[in-house]
Amino acid sequence: MQNVTQQDGQSADIVSENIEKLKELFPDAFTEDGVNFEILRQLLGDAAVLDEGEEKYGLNWHGKKAARQIALSPSSGTLLPRPEQSVNWETTKNLFIEGDNLEVLKLLQKSYSGEVKVIYIDPPYNTDNDLVYPDKFSEGLETYLRYTGQKTESGEWSISESGREKQGRRHSNWLNMMLPRLKLARNLLSDDGIICVSISDIELANLKALLDDLFGAENFINIANILAKVAAGASGGGEDKRLKKNIEYVLIYAKRLESLGPLAHLYKSEPLINVVNEMRDAGESWKYTSILTGAGEREHLGTVEDGDGNPIEIYKLRNVQRTTIRKVMANEGLSEEEAYAKYLDMTFSDTNAQTSIRSRVIDFVGELGDGEMLEVEYVPRSGKDKGGMVTHSYVSKTIRRVIWLKDVADLEEGRVIKKERLGTHWDHFDYNNVGKEGGVPFPEGKKPISLIEQCLDIVPDKNALVLDFFAGSGSTAHSVFSKNASDLGKRRFICVQLPEPISERKEYDSVRQFAADNGLEPIISEISKERIRRAGSLLKTDDGDVGFKVFQLLDSNIRAWNPDRGDLEATLLTHKEHLVEGRTEQDVLYELLLKRGIELTVPIEVRQAAEKTIYSIGYGVLFACLDTSIAAADVDEVAQGILDWHKELAPETDTHVFFRDSAFANDIAKTNMAAILEQNGISHVRSL
Repeated sequence: MQNVTQQDGQSADIVSENIEKLKELFPDAFTEDGVNFEILRQLLGDAAVLDEGEEKYGLNWHGKKAARQIALSPSSGTLLPRPEQSVNWETTKNLFIEGDNLEVLKLLQKSYSGEVKVIYIDPPYNTDNDLVYPDKFSEGLETYLRYTGQKTESGEWSISESGREKQGRRHSNWLNMMLPRLKLARNLLSDDGIICVSISDIELANLKALLDDLFGAENFINIANILAKVAAGASGGGEDKRLKKNIEYVLIYAKRLESLGPLAHLYKSEPLINVVNEMRDAGESWKYTSILTGAGEREHLGTVEDGDGNPIEIYKLRNVQRTTIRKVMANEGLSEEEAYAKYLDMTFSDTNAQTSIRSRVIDFVGELGDGEMLEVEYVPRSGKDKGGMVTHSYVSKTIRRVIWLKDVADLEEGRVIKKERLGTHWDHFDYNNVGKEGGVPFPEGKKPISLIEQCLDIVPDKNALVLDFFAGSGSTAHSVFSKNASDLGKRRFICVQLPEPISERKEYDSVRQFAADNGLEPIISEISKERIRRAGSLLKTDDGDVGFKVFQLLDSNIRAWNPDRGDLEATLLTHKEHLVEGRTEQDVLYELLLKRGIELTVPIEVRQAAEKTIYSIGYGVLFACLDTSIAAADVDEVAQGILDWHKELAPETDTHVFFRDSAFANDIAKTNMAAILEQNGISHVRSL
């Protein structure tokens, strides 16, 4: 057949046309990497490819092994303190870290392993507008430095602005980005901790398979479906062959499900009157309409046994007085909402639910007369009340079980609030006003703080450490402040955000303008920090922590030895100073904390000896003297200052002491310092 010339001047691509035809016939033979010829042969009837020796259940993709390996490679970076950008630097327990989250997660491994109770992340959804981090699985920190324009692609330092590398948006790239981060994050979770990951349908299936792989399918808790937008304003309906998207998802996993407590404390709350009206509008019947206004004497009728032979005590109440919500509204001139608030503790419904306990009670009692009520006391052997004494009530001639409204509702500020056990459809978040939360504009991906608070509620620990390593606009930090303000908790957060330039797209005009109006650099991490400052000011309480320490990811303070093979002697002489020029003592101190596995918020105290500065970190867990010069005459006094302070703080602590290697005039001075300390019980003396 003669080729048909295309309008662009090129002939038809016959191979591509053939591939498209095959794809229509055999879609399961195609992956994002192209044609899987083994599967194609099998679909065409070639029995020779039926060997299943290499097949196994699971998620596999190109680059998975390399992605797993990068999580195991050490970081060459450190976190530099930035007190001038922080709030309440000296006292706060919260952290905001600016840098690539892959490197940051590696650096946090020693200090925070097993310490995090809740991880919430809202990673890129892998749409055309998303950033997929350009990990190359070989360079570690170098990738971050090049990505942010601090180094050129050839490895030279640069201050010029770097164009963003346009990565493909294939599933493999996204999975390669997520795997090492999730693997490292899991190490930071406590055994009773959880991770919650927001996602759309684009990567939902892949993320579920990846989390099953990393956390274990046995630790899967739920997928929560989030009603994110009303249908009229939902996105994705421009194509006439797809429904509009108004649902997002949160995947929830435990570190170890057996260590996680029951979730019976999780409720969805709504004003009772709203629930009643919604049921009426839907033609449904609201059952909680009876009120118990009084009862006479209580008589013990007898004892029966449950299925395990345990006692069930049965009592009868006589002269029971009842009324209804409608009657008290009419008699007392109350609105329906007021009536429920006044009689909450006495309002009930009844049901004929079939249970073994009710059957035994019916067999024993038979029927109830008018004005009579039963109370049954026993110890359940299963369920949420397992092991504790409970009292159930029964009414009516046919002995119907009483369900008290007070068991499913609370009185809050004069209004009855209905509590319903939380399910997997979460539709109670206000997405219409999410753009206004925190006082900073952010057009895409901004989550309501109430959604993140719902995730925080899953772990009922008011002192929980919360981690978000895709911090975005700072919603998680804001949520921690808000939750602490509402329940007087002491939760702390670690938030990590790449210093990504604010997009040049039109929808980000307001964000760039906000940055300019507030004197901020046009990068997302600056927007995050500003939001956290504003949220802290808004939610400040007398004893609440609304501060945060800012750290920045950069290369290590300790210089790597890079010898000149042509002149090793000269290299040895010039490498006497092991610390990077321009770094402060505080910079070095915080790197020591990371390397020793000490949290970055421990107290650091300062004293002087021989006019040298001595630091005590974590009440004597670590000491350091980083002066640039310690003369031989100063050794005794500095050593004694450390020893006295150690005895004062924690004489039983196996402490470490660090000095700057180049500070000592000679090896004799350094040896004397170590000898004095070791003779007095401090054996871990190190030099940098």
